[in-house]
Amino acid sequence: MDSLNNYRKLVKQLVTEYAEIPVFDSGTQNATIFDVENDRYMFINIGWSKEQRIHHCVIHIDIIDGQVWIQANNTDRLIAEELVAAGIPPESIVLGLQPPDVRPYTAYGLPCSEMPMAAEECYK
Repeated sequence: MDSLNNYRKLVKQLVTEYAEIPVFDSGTQNATIFDVENDRYMFINIGWSKEQRIHHCVIHIDIIDGQVWIQANNTDRLIAEELVAAGIPPESIVLGLQPPDVRPYTAYGLPCSEMPMAAEECYK
């Protein structure tokens, strides 16, 4: 449970740091969405630009079965590497934005549901 709380803290910190980067379009703003009950963490850009509605998910990270799932990364940065540098082991990070058949060939973990052991024993 201690590692889970640490993962939550690190994910919130990363998402917050990205959301604090100033926006160049005065009609939009950055916002964070932290659903701690369901372990969902997002950074979105919302507003209006040139009479067009902007509602863009920049980063979306979930924590599922004790693993950090990167669901969306619409930045030019490798946030999985940043999470590893912050202290989250690569095997505890799942690239949810990658197709399931590609995930075994990445440097990161597989979902607990795809591991041969029970989910509660995954990466203990």
